[in-house]
Amino acid sequence: MPGLMVPQRRSRSEAVDLDDEDELGSDTSTGSKRVRLSSHIAERPRTNGIHAYTNGASTASSDQEHQPGSIVRVKLKNFVTYTATEFHPGPSLNMVIGPNGTGKSTLVCAICLGLGWGAQHLGRAKELSEFVKHGAREAEIEIELKAGERQRGRNPVIKRHIKREGNKTTWFINGASSTHKHVQSLARSFSIQVDNLCQFLPQDRVVEFAALSPVQLLDQTQRAAAPEHMVEDHEMLKRLRGEQKKGEAEQGNIRDSLTNLENRQRAQQLDYERMQERETVKGRVAALQKMKPMAMYRTFRTKAQELKAERKAAENSLRRLEQEMQPAMQAVDAKREYQDQVDSVVGTRKKMVERHQGRVDGFSKEIDQLQTSIEDCENQKKAEKEGDQDRKNGLERAKREIISIKARMEEMPPEFDAPMYNEKIRAETRKDREIETRTQEVQASIRNCRGEAQRLENQVQSKEEELTHLQSQAGQQLNKLRQTSRDTCRLWEYVRNNPNKFQSEVYGPPAVVCTLKDPRFADAIESMIQPGELKAFTCTSQADFQHLTDVATKQFGLTDFYLRQVHVGLDHFKPPVSEEEMRRFGLDSWLLDQVQGPEPVLSMLCETMRIHQTGLATRGLSDQQFQTLSSSAVSSFVDRSKTYHITRRREYGPKATSTRVRDVHPAKIWTNQRGDSHREDELKRDIVVAKGERQEFLSETERLKSELEPLKRQAQEVQREKERLENEKATLQKADSEFRALPTRLELKETQFAELQEQGADLKARLSAIDREAEELAFQRGDKAIEYARAIDVLRVQVSDLITAELIKLEAAADLETLMARNADIESLLHERRQEVKDKEGASKRATDDAKAWYAKCAPLINEERTAEEEQAIQDTEGMSPQDLDLEIESAQSRLNLLHEGNPRAIQEFEKRAQDIERLQEKVQSSADALADLEQQIQAVRARWEPELDGLVAKISDAFAKSFEKIGCAGQVGVHKDEDFENWAVQIMVRFRENETLTQLDSHRQSGGERAVSTIFYLMALQSLARAPFRVVDEINQGMDPRNERIVHERMVDIACGAVPAPNAAPVGGLGRSQTAELYGTGDSDDDEVDSVLGPRSDRGRRVTAGLDGDAQGEPIGRTSQYFLITPKLLSGLKYRRGMKVHCIASGEYMPEDWKKLDFGKMLAHAKLVVGRNNPNSRPSSLGSRVGRVAA
Repeated sequence: MPGLMVPQRRSRSEAVDLDDEDELGSDTSTGSKRVRLSSHIAERPRTNGIHAYTNGASTASSDQEHQPGSIVRVKLKNFVTYTATEFHPGPSLNMVIGPNGTGKSTLVCAICLGLGWGAQHLGRAKELSEFVKHGAREAEIEIELKAGERQRGRNPVIKRHIKREGNKTTWFINGASSTHKHVQSLARSFSIQVDNLCQFLPQDRVVEFAALSPVQLLDQTQRAAAPEHMVEDHEMLKRLRGEQKKGEAEQGNIRDSLTNLENRQRAQQLDYERMQERETVKGRVAALQKMKPMAMYRTFRTKAQELKAERKAAENSLRRLEQEMQPAMQAVDAKREYQDQVDSVVGTRKKMVERHQGRVDGFSKEIDQLQTSIEDCENQKKAEKEGDQDRKNGLERAKREIISIKARMEEMPPEFDAPMYNEKIRAETRKDREIETRTQEVQASIRNCRGEAQRLENQVQSKEEELTHLQSQAGQQLNKLRQTSRDTCRLWEYVRNNPNKFQSEVYGPPAVVCTLKDPRFADAIESMIQPGELKAFTCTSQADFQHLTDVATKQFGLTDFYLRQVHVGLDHFKPPVSEEEMRRFGLDSWLLDQVQGPEPVLSMLCETMRIHQTGLATRGLSDQQFQTLSSSAVSSFVDRSKTYHITRRREYGPKATSTRVRDVHPAKIWTNQRGDSHREDELKRDIVVAKGERQEFLSETERLKSELEPLKRQAQEVQREKERLENEKATLQKADSEFRALPTRLELKETQFAELQEQGADLKARLSAIDREAEELAFQRGDKAIEYARAIDVLRVQVSDLITAELIKLEAAADLETLMARNADIESLLHERRQEVKDKEGASKRATDDAKAWYAKCAPLINEERTAEEEQAIQDTEGMSPQDLDLEIESAQSRLNLLHEGNPRAIQEFEKRAQDIERLQEKVQSSADALADLEQQIQAVRARWEPELDGLVAKISDAFAKSFEKIGCAGQVGVHKDEDFENWAVQIMVRFRENETLTQLDSHRQSGGERAVSTIFYLMALQSLARAPFRVVDEINQGMDPRNERIVHERMVDIACGAVPAPNAAPVGGLGRSQTAELYGTGDSDDDEVDSVLGPRSDRGRRVTAGLDGDAQGEPIGRTSQYFLITPKLLSGLKYRRGMKVHCIASGEYMPEDWKKLDFGKMLAHAKLVVGRNNPNSRPSSLGSRVGRVAA
């Protein structure tokens, strides 16, 4: 079957609004000025092979005008498919029709992007640069809106420039530069809501609108039709209810906590009382313990007072005894005083003796020092004499050396020629360096030869392995792959050589790792698989995929490679039909059955090339089998000579199919023919050449080795000769240097000889000086000896006086001792009394100190604030001894032990819990007050919001029900009210059959067509209530059956064109007459045949007055917003009403090359003429079907 031809694309945007035949004009304007709304013919800007053309304008402009914010004009440049075009929408219903792909939805995209909304609201491309026409650098969107009161009659013009590079955008308002924020502010000031699906429903978001939940539909409905304060009130109610729910939950939690605490408090009441009693006893014990220092203080204070009294009594007794013994004691005192005086004299004389003894010792020491000095002079004199002998010996040695030097100076040394020796040594050094250089060159040559030989050996081994591999089947496949893509082959070598760098196995291209079960079908199978897929690597993990990508691009810089990643196993891919059906269709197998290889690779081919769904026919197919295949689930198959790809368009019916047929090309990979044999011959030649070169390098290595030994012997001989010359030179050079130094040595020795002679002349003078010094020291020693003798005499007299005084002292001591012996009893009694007083004084002091110490311990209890237990303890222990206090403490402790200790923190926990209970009670009350306040706010807001919402939904329901009545069905819209305002929703109830009851609209009860009808009726019910100045619906009629589509279209025309009054709106006048719109398709013959879509009335060909129904003429017109309906197809006999404007976008192979020749006015006149000839009493109604066939 022949493939489809895709011609150069042309497009036209056409707007046709006609009153009658007399108003048709054939004049065309070719000027560059923008067409005005009152003109009949719009400008025809050329586009890049796509011509936008507007013929005629709505004649209803005198009856209806654009509402503020509605779109007056849209101008595009280099936008998507358009190079340049301009649309002039009418004020009410604008139908944009044309085949698929002509650019209808492009107008929707332009409205969305041109008014400041993003691409995310279109459901198409995400990047703005994708909306720039291919080949252009920037696109331009210009939208003119109808002016409102703020604009004072001047229509605002918004212009947006989109640059491909960097996705940059610039904005203009009325020609002046602006910002995105200002543009959106302007659009929102007209209540334009492109992000509201109830107002703006592009083709790619129809499913999204159908999937809106009732809750979301309520939100969208309010935004589209309700005043702004209703949306704000609803949001406030949701927020207040959320806060109320949160407050109720918090209050419930607080109440639960409070109940829990109160229960625990009651349960621990008895324990608390018992623990309180225990704490009281425990406090009593602690208070009594604190009284111990007080009792001890009182005890020691009493004891100190008693000892103080005893001390005073002992002191009085001692004084009386001393008075009685005073005479006897006075005699003893007199004798003791005499003894003390004698002791003083003895001490004075001892000091005088010691002083003179020191003077005598000083003289003795000075005499010894002078004697030492005299001995030093003798030793110095002896040393001078010994030193003179050394001087004489040195003088003799110097004399002999002078004679020897003079004798050597008379003998000449051997002749020494230093330059000659240097030249000989340098010559030997050069020889040694030349030999070493040659040796290194030979060694380097040997290493190079060995390296080349090893390289050639490796090369031979590698080429032999390659030859062996090439002779195998895998090698042949790899060779074919190398001829096809060297990049892929290089990457495959990396994968095979580095398996450890991957988390899991990476599979090579199918061209290498896969084979065919039957090579006869290689041509057919390869023709169905893209060459890139035959070269594609298969990864089973994302990490391996990324690693291999980095290696190919960043490490190797490859470009010709393909990577694939599989996520499912081979069992996931099932054939489209059973094997029995496949045989019945004339197919023998699926391509998957003919290919064998690793499962992941086969899975990849199934995923990318659908080989599990592609049939293989080994014999030709009959016409019946071909037709059966065309209507089956099989989309591609191949036989021995042709490949077939079937394309189906479900929206145009089961027979809307096309088949692309191509010839089978010869296989290049999976063939029995061996690869290029030239490569095999080349490898064999390379192996022979490499082996020969390797043998030459080995021979050269042996020759170079034989050259090394003579070079080594030469190097040794040169080294020995060089050492001999250096030693001989050193010997002669030393002798010459020593001879040249002899005059200097002679001069030094002669100087030394003269100095020694001068030292001999000074010796006698030094000896005389030493003798004089020794004689002076001897005189000094004699003087000191005389002084020493005199000091000895004085010391002798003083020692005699000392001895006399000491004898007198002994006599006085004896007398005192005798007297004291006679008074010993008296002295003993006094001593005892004195000791007694001393002991009493010490005991009193210790008791006083103890009392003070215990008083210091009592200070905190006395000075600080005391507890009630401590006050009571002070009163109870008044007058108690420490022993009595200990008994009282033991009694209280015994009582404390009888009370069980329990939890030591029970009291603190009980009291803290009581505080927590009080705090929670306050919280409960505060929460209740806050909830009451929230409830008041909710009721206040609900009181004004709910009636308005009910009224709004009632109006929608009336219009919705009326639309359903027209199709013999029933429908109503209500509000589902829930305690939670988040769950309030629009509830759409419908009935499509008489024996049914109203049921809620959902995807389970109604069919897709019924849901589509309900959706469009709901949108139309919003038409007269919507605050938005325009609404856009793109291909909403897709999926409807012809009956529903016709009914929906008629209802939409009536509502959009004002034939149906707005709910509760005053009529603005009668509808005088209707007008039939004629839609033009493209002819398929040379005579420019034109089809028409005319009204379904029986009196076709005449002007008729059309109302909402066939008999509802003159129904008042309601004021509605602008409406855009985008559709690729129309039925025949659709209704037309005054105020509609139809924009026809045409393109395709039948468009004339010269677009100026295309005049829709003449075409309409010709069509009416043809219709009048065929049937003078009726209007043709078969054009729609013909247009449908052309579109399909």
